[in-house]
Amino acid sequence: MRNITEWKINSRQLLIMLLGSFLLAFSYYHINFQNGLSEGGFVGLALLGKYLFDLPPALTMLVLDIPIFILAVWLKGRKFIAHTLVASMSFSLFYELCDSFSPLRMDFGSNLLMAALLSGLLTGFGAGLVIRAGGATGGDDILSLMISQWSGLKIGTVFMTMDAIVLVVSLLYLPLKETMFTILAVMIAGQMITWTVQFGHRAPAPRRPVTYGMKKKTA
Repeated sequence: MRNITEWKINSRQLLIMLLGSFLLAFSYYHINFQNGLSEGGFVGLALLGKYLFDLPPALTMLVLDIPIFILAVWLKGRKFIAHTLVASMSFSLFYELCDSFSPLRMDFGSNLLMAALLSGLLTGFGAGLVIRAGGATGGDDILSLMISQWSGLKIGTVFMTMDAIVLVVSLLYLPLKETMFTILAVMIAGQMITWTVQFGHRAPAPRRPVTYGMKKKTA
């Protein structure tokens, strides 16, 4: 019975994860892809492996994801993995639906600044919703969450830093202009993730020093 409970996802969390995954898929396809913006995270590393060593991106993604998922089962529990599987599969499904059936075109032409702003806001909000609901959309997101937990850094800062590093290295084969605007989008997304995850959560009150000879007050 306990094992079944660990894998359960309540309806509110499910709806939030589906909304977040949809926003991510919508933004990556209609804004990033249609305007030539690049990719960070494990996708960016997989494309870099293709460029440098002619490695299949799908295989590279699998090799990167599997150890992170195994580590997450051990460190974060089965419920987190259940949430992550739902979020990642729904993201893939929504992206495929956008690619196959969406008639919408959001080509901003030479206005890559607008594309970067919209991409950062929407992808950051989408990823933040998924994290807020207790999941992630891939191995790189899981790694960012664990680094944030271990280091005490804000989750958005970790996301932004990891993506920016991959994008800077990817300048080996990516065009400079589009990559710079992608880094701007990543910076906006990082801040948006932090705001979305922390919204409505009050910061813990600072601890009062305990004076010798006095009882420690409890909340």
